Amino acid sequence: MSVHLHWFLPTGGDGRTLVDRHAYTDGGIRRDRITAVSGVRAPDIEYLAQIAKAAEQLGFEAVLTPTGTWCEDAWLTTVALTQVTERLKFLVAFRPGVISPVLAAQMAATYQRISRGRLLLNVVTGGDSTEQKRFGDHLDHDRRYARTDEFLQIVRGAWGGASFDFKGEHYQVEGGLTALPPDPLPQIFFGGSSAAAGPVAARNVDVYLTWGEPPEEVKHKIDWIRGLAEKEGRTVRFGIRLHTISRDSSKEAWATADRLLDDLDPATVAAAQQALGKSESVGQQRMLALHGGSRDKLEISPNLWAGVGLVRGGAGTALVGSHAEVADRIEEYHSLGIEHFVLSGYPHLEEAYWFGEGVRPELAARGLLDAGPAPLDGVPAANGRPASAPGGAPLLIAGGR
Repeated sequence: MSVHLHWFLPTGGDGRTLVDRHAYTDGGIRRDRITAVSGVRAPDIEYLAQIAKAAEQLGFEAVLTPTGTWCEDAWLTTVALTQVTERLKFLVAFRPGVISPVLAAQMAATYQRISRGRLLLNVVTGGDSTEQKRFGDHLDHDRRYARTDEFLQIVRGAWGGASFDFKGEHYQVEGGLTALPPDPLPQIFFGGSSAAAGPVAARNVDVYLTWGEPPEEVKHKIDWIRGLAEKEGRTVRFGIRLHTISRDSSKEAWATADRLLDDLDPATVAAAQQALGKSESVGQQRMLALHGGSRDKLEISPNLWAGVGLVRGGAGTALVGSHAEVADRIEEYHSLGIEHFVLSGYPHLEEAYWFGEGVRPELAARGLLDAGPAPLDGVPAANGRPASAPGGAPLLIAGGR
């Protein structure tokens, strides 16, 4: 079982601060409405293309694109980026409650042909009723998962190559099919920590994703989903969503984490915690419980830092340390059964290089990576710079900022 490395596309804004998209009055869509926060970057297609190209050059297999009110549409953004990349895959997040399952199956098939087989799907059931209602979805938490269960059954059926009928509580389909099924079928990623989510994962998905909890808690989740899948006669693979702060030394990495923390004033943290505390997501509540809104004792497990979750919803922990230490933690999670590592860092362009040039060689030396296409093949080193700096141009600012 090899490690699969993925990166993140910040389609809601990026920058040198954890505040990122919250620094915008409109989610970062229009440049002329940026508030006075330094180092914040709007999610222009040109900037996102830089990150996608860097991820591809550095040997990442795919990039995750989020879904929600404050980010660009994942389908449209990533299909545009397939035209400026060659082998990078796109893990497209979408909400099953706001689109027809047969249409989603057709969209995935079209995407596979346009991209030549580079689509992965991340199904996001949704843990915030306020946002779900914004999209016209008024189901409660558990019924949303029941609908996702039906949705994924229909998608699989539509990809089967023959007309089929489906009658459930949430969907009734007559003669559903995708005339030209996708080839290959996109792998389906899915996350959910509630009792309602587990059976959906066991019955339908290829990869179950968890946010970055301490290893012992991740192991409990893996055992839980694996047991449910075995009862369904299925095998599910596992992935984890984490941020990273990797540097040449542990001291440098923790200094960067401290700097990110210093950028957060108490009012910003309090407002974020109040908003996040309203989430119905069990996974989000587990993230909040790791730090309790306090800046004290944020290293909740060796090299696992919960500071990101003070202001950011979703994935709230980061692997912090030297390149070897971060590789140690990845190897530890891998030993539990984690194959897919969906990573990110602030800013996403620079942190991709820190990880790709620092941690990836460590993992390769330990035999944890498949011998796939070498990163940056054909790009020579120049002016003493590594091959990942085409033409010898400096790509990182001193101190990682």
